[in-house]
Amino acid sequence: MPAPASMSRRPAAAPRSRARLQRLAAAALLGLAAAAAATGARAQSLQELYEAARAFDATYLAARAQAQAAEYRAAQAEALSRPSLSAVAGATTSTLSPPIGPTGDSNNLNASLQGRMPLYNRANDAAQAQAMRSLLLAKAEFETAEQDLIVRVAAAYFDVLAAQDTLATTRASKAAITEQLASAKRNFEVGTATITDTREAQARFDLATAQEIAADNDLRAKRIALDTLVGRSGVAPKPLVVPVVLPALTPAEPEAWVGNADARHPTIRRAQAGLEVATLETERAKAAEGPTLDAVASVGANRYSGRYPNSIPGSWRSASIGVQFNMPLYTGGATGNRIQETLSLEERARQDLAAARRGVAQGTRVAFFGVQSGQARVLALEAAEASSKLALEATQLGYRVGVRVNLDVLNAQTQLFVTQADLARARYDVLVGGLRLRQASGQLAAGDVEAVNRMLAR
Repeated sequence: MPAPASMSRRPAAAPRSRARLQRLAAAALLGLAAAAAATGARAQSLQELYEAARAFDATYLAARAQAQAAEYRAAQAEALSRPSLSAVAGATTSTLSPPIGPTGDSNNLNASLQGRMPLYNRANDAAQAQAMRSLLLAKAEFETAEQDLIVRVAAAYFDVLAAQDTLATTRASKAAITEQLASAKRNFEVGTATITDTREAQARFDLATAQEIAADNDLRAKRIALDTLVGRSGVAPKPLVVPVVLPALTPAEPEAWVGNADARHPTIRRAQAGLEVATLETERAKAAEGPTLDAVASVGANRYSGRYPNSIPGSWRSASIGVQFNMPLYTGGATGNRIQETLSLEERARQDLAAARRGVAQGTRVAFFGVQSGQARVLALEAAEASSKLALEATQLGYRVGVRVNLDVLNAQTQLFVTQADLARARYDVLVGGLRLRQASGQLAAGDVEAVNRMLAR
């Protein structure tokens, strides 16, 4: 007796062919591409958005202003070794009422120019050297901010592309599931498939709809983040050129990256400058115990008028030039304690430098192995994509001849689309990871943005 139609696993009429499913998936991808083309006038490259962020990002602009302020501080310190000149003027009036004799008054006008020129001052010399080291420190901090901006823009840029790819694969998967659902319903209606196939396809369709909504919302959030970073609205990043060819990791040894980092990393340079500033602060504290010598000069004029007894109204001029020596003898222990304080701060700066070197070395090694494993993962996912395509073809063939059920086809389709989304994300992670590696080793520069930009569609 033939099996009931509701129990049959093999359809009498073949479902849509594999080519039909592929056309549906391609149609979903083309639909997303058409939507992107509609905003093509706003599509921008990574280089363009990086330049926009440099003119808009508040964190970067604050770091630039801080670096500019350091230049003015250094110029202020240079003034310590230069002569100074000041103008002084005054006017007084007084009244004298002696117990015996007449009351008298006096009016006095005076004006003078006073100059001073440091001849020997160790504290000023140390302060000038400190200012130059502080300038180097500020430049290193600004370089850190520049590198951080590059990484933030690149990460936000590829986050948008990854979200677009996720949405595209989700829609393609939904299109394929829609076809499977329609096929299952037709086969059930004619009695060549079970209700189980229909319900499985319906469950997958509902899940795909929820995933599409989540992917669409994630894309909106990623776009907002990128727009906020670059100060523009509706930015549409350009995708990678197909086929994607990722750059090789050179040098291929992590210690080569670590060696370069110790010599050029802005964090290490900043810590080194901090140690030098602390050492010079100790010199300033010690200089407070020593003498100072200044050249001083003044020229002035006084005019007197009044009715003081025995006083003669008139005007006279004065001029003087000489040297002034100052030698602290006792400061109540303030100088000695200040020296001990600066010595402790100098030791702290020395340990900060050691910690910076260790942290940079560790971060560089971690970033290197992250890129290395990311490249290996891309190769593995490329192989998985090819295998998933073959598996889907075999499953579809088995479904047509009756040895596979509808759920097997749905699982194979889901595996292929998930693999494709993971592959796209892995490629973006490798590109951003390469920038992070160069940042970790202190080598990241604007030219690296252009290198990645050349991999984008024109």
